[in-house]
Amino acid sequence: MLESQPVPTETHRVALVIQYVGTHFHGWQRQKQHRSVQEEIETAIATVLGYHLTLHGAGRTDSGVHAAAQVAHFEATGLIPPHRWASILNSYLPQDILIKASAAVDNRWHARFSAAYRRYRYTIYTEERPNLFVRPFSWHYYYAPLDECLIQAALEPLMGKHHLAAFHRAGSKRSHSWVEVQAAECHRSGPFLHIEIQANGFLYGMVRLLVGMLAQVGTGKLTLAGFTELWQEERREEVKYAAPPQGLCLLRVGYPDFPFPPEIWYETLPKLVFPTGIPLEYSQTETVSLNSTPLL
Repeated sequence: MLESQPVPTETHRVALVIQYVGTHFHGWQRQKQHRSVQEEIETAIATVLGYHLTLHGAGRTDSGVHAAAQVAHFEATGLIPPHRWASILNSYLPQDILIKASAAVDNRWHARFSAAYRRYRYTIYTEERPNLFVRPFSWHYYYAPLDECLIQAALEPLMGKHHLAAFHRAGSKRSHSWVEVQAAECHRSGPFLHIEIQANGFLYGMVRLLVGMLAQVGTGKLTLAGFTELWQEERREEVKYAAPPQGLCLLRVGYPDFPFPPEIWYETLPKLVFPTGIPLEYSQTETVSLNSTPLL
C-alpha cells in the first residue's frame, strides 16, 4: 500500500513533455469519478517512488482534447536521473499517453507560472464524405463551404490584450477574462482548415467557443463586423456554438528558459494535409490491367 506522504529526503524538480490522445480522457485535471491524464501519470510516478505526489501541468485541457507537447513538473526523490524518467514512466503508462522527454529544472521553475505562452491548433475537415482516419483529430464540417480568408480576417482584430468574456465558459474559477493573443492564423490544405491561436493563457473553453463562432463567419452567417462587435461588447449570450473537442490540440508551451531542444516540443503534431493528386504511375491503363486480372 502506498504511503500518503513521502519520506523526508532531498528532492529535485523534474519537467516532462507529454503527448496524449484525449479521446478517452475527461481532460487533464484529476477527477474523482473520471479518467484523467494527470491521474494516470501521477499513478505511474507513485508506482515508481512508492508514494503519491502532485503533478503540476502548464494548462488544463478539456475532455476529449489532445496534446502534442503538454508540459508538467513534479518533485522527485531518490537516485533516478531526471532524464531517465521519460522511459521509466512510458513503461507504466497506457498507449494513449507518451512522455516525450524529461529533464531537471531549477526548483524555482514552474510548468504553469513560468510559461510565456501556450499555442493551440484546431483542425477542421471540410470534405463532404467522412474519413475514419481523420475523425478522431478533426471537426467534420460539411454543412457549408468555409472561407479561410474570412476567418483569417476575423482573427486579426483579436491580436493584442483584450477582455474576451464572450469566449469564457461558465464554471471557471478565473476572476477575469483578460487574454494577450500573440498569434492568430488560419491556413487551408485542400479540405483541411487549420486554425492556430497563441496566447499568454487561455480562458476555460475559449478556443472551442471561438472556433464555433469563426465557423459562422466562414460560412457568411456572421459578418466580420458582427463578429468583432460580439466579443468587443462581451455579448456572451450570443455565443451559442462550441466546436467539438476532437479537433483541438495543445500544440506547445513556450518558456524563456526551457531544458528541451526544439525537436522535442516545438512542432510535434503533424498537420493533416491534402494529397497533391493521384500519382502519375497510377494510370487508367494500370486500373484496367488490375481489374482484368483473372482470379485463380
